[in-house]
Amino acid sequence: MYCCSSGFCAAAPNKKLSGKPFYTVSGRIYCEEDFLYSGVHPSQEVCHSCGHFITDMVLQALGKSYHPSCFCCVVCRRSLEGQPFSVDADSRVYCVSDFHKVRAPVCAACRKPILPTEGSTECIRVVSSNRSFHVECYSGEVDLI
Repeated sequence: MYCCSSGFCAAAPNKKLSGKPFYTVSGRIYCEEDFLYSGVHPSQEVCHSCGHFITDMVLQALGKSYHPSCFCCVVCRRSLEGQPFSVDADSRVYCVSDFHKVRAPVCAACRKPILPTEGSTECIRVVSSNRSFHVECYSGEVDLI
């Protein structure tokens, strides 16, 4: 069997398809590569990150499609498949740890970022007069009346 009916085998006309995957659309035969990249592929899932077609497992996140290996933290590049993640205002994806490091508020007293304690994904901070403080750094008086 040959791939000549697709019209897309200009680089290798009469490419043999014996023992290789092929697809038939509207009576025309396509080798796998031509089928995926010729525009006849019925479900053209394109990875939002790398821009290539997704031919196997599709990861859906934030209303977009990704290769599982392409859905990763913008800081550490670790895959986030099946992991909790955070997104900033510009739709950049972070692992929770890096999100806290990059986006953490800075304490107005000690000037260090306010981060979750080790083993936690949440942190407690005091906000007073539009400034953030570590609980232990805050020395203001609170009037509860």
